[in-house]
Amino acid sequence: MNGILLLGATSDIGGELTRRLCPGRPVVLAARRPDSLTDIAAQLRSAGATQVHTLAFEATDLTSHREVVTRAQELTGGVATTILAYGILGDQQRAETDETHAAEIATIDYTAQISMLTVLADSMPHGEIIAFSSIAGWRARRANYVYGSTKAGLDAFCQGLADRLHGSRLRLITARPGFVIGSMTQGMTPAPMSVTPDQVADAVATEIHTGKGSTTLWIPRRLQLLAWVMKLVPRPIWRHMPR
Repeated sequence: MNGILLLGATSDIGGELTRRLCPGRPVVLAARRPDSLTDIAAQLRSAGATQVHTLAFEATDLTSHREVVTRAQELTGGVATTILAYGILGDQQRAETDETHAAEIATIDYTAQISMLTVLADSMPHGEIIAFSSIAGWRARRANYVYGSTKAGLDAFCQGLADRLHGSRLRLITARPGFVIGSMTQGMTPAPMSVTPDQVADAVATEIHTGKGSTTLWIPRRLQLLAWVMKLVPRPIWRHMPR
């Protein structure tokens, strides 16, 4: 049982992390459009994956989550690593007046995450689950509070789930990066302590190979100091902070 399941297989970070973990292992790539995964599948085979399978996965279809995990286990002989790499940044300005879009962000970035995490914690006997929080969830900002609120909720859920898994053979690694320079943030001005998908993947892969038990990773590690400073900024100033 050493398969890898990548949920949200078009993700920059998810692809980079899977490339680091796949040598000698079977992989299942799950995405909304499986026909778009030809390139990443070829890259993983070149990187040493023994098999690469693709599955259709619609994150908002919560009733399909357990079926997707079950099928991935069947294809690989057992999943030992699952990467939850799906999510959207959304349009904050639109979400402020369009309740449908606000709910879409919340569904994909929070509800669909806790649904899948619950299925995985119930289905995987051992290994690791990787979830992605964000500095945006540390303290919600006026400039992106819809997205930030989903990450705050996900972060709280992951802390509780990690405590539940304590002492078991399954661990939860919650990655909490700063601004990630990638396809999701294309065209945006990078924030201080920005990172790239390969830097996030390196940090998570290192933790998988060398760490023990559930943990939360600040990426980069010095971001944690900035986060504590953020908590001290008075609210009249904070409400004017940029993204």
